[in-house]
Amino acid sequence: MGIPVREIKGIGEKTEKLLARLEIETVDQLVHHYPRCYTTYPEPIAISDIKTGQRCSVEAEISSPIHLKTVRKLKLCTGLIADVSGQLFVRWFNMPYLRNTLKQGERWIFTGTPIYKDGRLMFEQPEYCKKEKYIQLMETFQPIYPLTTGLSNKTVQKAQAAAFEMYREEEYLPESVRKYYDLEPVDKALKEVHFPTGTENLMEAKKRIIFDEFFRFFSALELVKDREEQALNHYIIPMEEPVKRFIESLPYPLTGAQKKVLSEIRQDFSGTMAMNRLLQGDVGSGKTIVAMTAMYAAVLSGYQAALMAPTEVLAQQHYQNFRNLLSPLGISIALLTGSTKGREKREIKEKCASGEIQILIGTHAVIQDDVLFDNLAFIVTDEQHRFGVKQRDAFMKKGRDPHVLVMSATPIPRTLGIILYRDLDVSIMNEMPASRLPIKNSVVGTSYRPAAWEFIRKQVALGHQAYVICPMIEESEKMDLENVEEYARMLSQALPPSITVAALNGHMRSTEKNEIMERFSKNEIQVLVSTTVVEVGVDVPNATVMVIENAERFGLAQLHQLRGRVGRGKAQSYCVFISGSEKEEAMERLSIIGHSNDGFEIANEDLKLRGPGEFFGVKQSGTMNFALGDIYSNADILKMASEAVDYLKKEGYNFQKLHQYSLEKNLNFAKNI
Repeated sequence: MGIPVREIKGIGEKTEKLLARLEIETVDQLVHHYPRCYTTYPEPIAISDIKTGQRCSVEAEISSPIHLKTVRKLKLCTGLIADVSGQLFVRWFNMPYLRNTLKQGERWIFTGTPIYKDGRLMFEQPEYCKKEKYIQLMETFQPIYPLTTGLSNKTVQKAQAAAFEMYREEEYLPESVRKYYDLEPVDKALKEVHFPTGTENLMEAKKRIIFDEFFRFFSALELVKDREEQALNHYIIPMEEPVKRFIESLPYPLTGAQKKVLSEIRQDFSGTMAMNRLLQGDVGSGKTIVAMTAMYAAVLSGYQAALMAPTEVLAQQHYQNFRNLLSPLGISIALLTGSTKGREKREIKEKCASGEIQILIGTHAVIQDDVLFDNLAFIVTDEQHRFGVKQRDAFMKKGRDPHVLVMSATPIPRTLGIILYRDLDVSIMNEMPASRLPIKNSVVGTSYRPAAWEFIRKQVALGHQAYVICPMIEESEKMDLENVEEYARMLSQALPPSITVAALNGHMRSTEKNEIMERFSKNEIQVLVSTTVVEVGVDVPNATVMVIENAERFGLAQLHQLRGRVGRGKAQSYCVFISGSEKEEAMERLSIIGHSNDGFEIANEDLKLRGPGEFFGVKQSGTMNFALGDIYSNADILKMASEAVDYLKKEGYNFQKLHQYSLEKNLNFAKNI
């Protein structure tokens, strides 16, 4: 199990519990909890020269007493600082001791990212130190770690320093491979990542750690293939005349891409091996109707089929779509989620076990031990990167080597797809239904915000709905919550009282999130202000506007996913990307998504623009949850790791031994693509 973090000098019960929230329980897990970025300390500038959204330092005098007040259970310290060029408002959350630490008339150097809030420019949660110490800090990189409420960056830094006094990473790569790819020893690289000694050394260290992440991913993929590649096809499923009639009866013609994927599935159904196919389709490309058609074919052959979705709202949506199209054809369909009432749940399970229910749709509730099938031949996992390896395995075990179709809407450039998917069967749908109007995009600065709100008002007056997306603030869950809640309040005040505005964030309970999304689906809420929790979610055809604040903080692939929440109905839809940065490169990057609705083109352009080897800046949000590695910007290292695994496989390398301490974690990487 490893050494518990409690044994690290300086870690007590409180810190132990806070680290557990980040899934850090052992020393090994702690040292592999990498900084998400590094801060440097720039030459201080005048207050008059600071710009919104650009991190900076100012040397200033505290020109007012530091006031302490409590607002919504938050303790706020506020005050004013000034230099000869002007003054600046400052405030801190839950740091009441600052009232006694920072005295009026003292000079300090303050470092932070200025924001415009409540009608004025301010520093929120800035760092502060005396000039002598700041001069020393200017020579260093300071690691910034992913945190949770109550856990400070300094606490994690101290814990890391103490952990390395009792920990050493074992080298697993043969020296020949390390030399060929010019890789640092793993122990040296790990220390450098946490305690950087210079830019070049840090770059080399990150190269090694990122290589390790990719190498473990590909080697775990080899283990998964060894487990799964022997499954024979026990269920021959023809897709003949009744299936053709079903396709012809649809209210819209299938695209060429949909027909091609159905042809590939037809070949799988009649082949000698069970289907194990990834369907990668752009948002709105019609993956669900392809899955539904294949599930209908399975039922016509006397088998059962099941679909698992990541949220109750999405499962409910699938259930309604399936009922609308398949129930009139005599197909028995049921919905099973965590909210299904006891009596109804028992009936569904009985009918599922007897074979009376032909298609079961649900959340992870469908993989509970007491959910049994009579003859399950085909399973579909929607947005499958949201599920862990245990859930996917449990789903597969509901049948005897059933056909498997997993669906994902995250576009991966073809150049990377060849490496990542290796020997998996992959279908790609990059063609949109003809009935869908292309989304009209606009990339603007913050001065356009009032016009965006007015546009929302006009669209709601026409009977439509809108999303507003605020970026998550990783440093503080409470700031994240306040960011969304405060924005919703401002927007509610700016719009007419007849328009209902609601806030949604990732810290809400599932039931609360589902309730808000259901109300939005029914148009009881007209404007939804949210973090990225809506990235994969409910289909609301009536939503025609999406405004994304601070769009420069998101990766292009994630922006494309978010944009896919609109444009799902017959009305013209719009997406407004508001950039909080005046930097030319930020606007250049956003112009890519502003000029294209093609997810695969966007992914490829993003790769070209950012280039391999980019180690600093905002991480691209993608499908794989690598701690440091990025399949777009580190494509060159990805290729190295893939080659190394292929080479060592031929040499008889024992991948099983490599994964003995974290096999499940890495198998999860391998399956979550």
